[in-house]
Amino acid sequence: MQENISTNKLPDYAALAAAIKVWGKELGFHDIRIADAHADMSAVESGLFNWLEQGYHGDMDYMGKHGTKRTRPAELEPGTQRIISVCMNYAPPFAKNSWDVINTGEQAFISRYALGRDYHKVLRARLQKLADKMTAEAGMFNYRVFSDSAPVMEVAWAQKSGLGWRGKHTLLLSRQAGSMFFLGEMYVDLPLPIDDETGNYCGSCSKCIDICPTQAIVAPYQVDARRCISYLTIELKDSIPEALRPLIGNRIYGCDDCQLVCPWNKFAQITNENDFHVRNGMDDVSLIELFGWDQDTFETKLAGTPIRRIGHPQWLRNIAVGLGNAPYANEIVEALQARLDDASALVREHVQWALQQQNTKRTATEENIP
Repeated sequence: MQENISTNKLPDYAALAAAIKVWGKELGFHDIRIADAHADMSAVESGLFNWLEQGYHGDMDYMGKHGTKRTRPAELEPGTQRIISVCMNYAPPFAKNSWDVINTGEQAFISRYALGRDYHKVLRARLQKLADKMTAEAGMFNYRVFSDSAPVMEVAWAQKSGLGWRGKHTLLLSRQAGSMFFLGEMYVDLPLPIDDETGNYCGSCSKCIDICPTQAIVAPYQVDARRCISYLTIELKDSIPEALRPLIGNRIYGCDDCQLVCPWNKFAQITNENDFHVRNGMDDVSLIELFGWDQDTFETKLAGTPIRRIGHPQWLRNIAVGLGNAPYANEIVEALQARLDDASALVREHVQWALQQQNTKRTATEENIP
């Protein structure tokens, strides 16, 4: 934990908690709540271990490396008493309608959270500013800020704090903002008053489960990451299983289907953060154009975005799958053939598969010509 400079102030913790929420809003968080770090997490812990035992984490070995540190904050940061959870909207203004892009096979769909700047940097910087404000008011306290950057059960702690509830797709849902927001946390050793949990308002709805292209939501509140398009296009570093490739469609980085169909996202709020606005027209761009980017173009165009972290070969792998799933076109075949000798074996494999798909579609088209 980071330790602040000591003062002789003895804070009024109720007043401090109220001030934290005001400061949080001023820093761009649309909601901020406080949970007890000693809250009962036994159900969450057993659920995590069961998920790991079933292998649903795929190649994400880091999910199992830290044991109970994910659910027992004091094991990660000794002395933690409270968890301040924050959320920040990311839905960008003026972005091309997601369904219009998904339903146009020649276009590339990128999850809307990734169209702007990397959220990890934005949220951690704002949380640090919040900690600085708290320092001036509260004096010495220990803290550590997170945004998907350490073994922290973000959704579970956000639920405990009252920010929302865990939806059947496993994302956090809010009646005021749907699910299109980022989460961040601050572990503190201050005995701040805690907020009440909210209810679960999914009811009998199963739209997220029904729409999943790969049926990755194997049960309410349980996702088999090995089938999830977000995992396949971002976390998986090796070949995408052939049986799943046709189901990915043109989703080349992440997948928003479960969010797009969720009734609560009619309340999703457009972000006020310029950092999360669309960069380089990535909300409405063709697969062929992106497939033509060389390493330097990839690095330059996507600098500062979360997409850049997957690297150029994995980027091309994903786009090759999208091109294979696109309607037949001579231009697509030519683009794929241009990368048959790519330096990456991973890229070559997926290009060959995509060409097979295109050739099959061409044959089917020719057979249907009178």
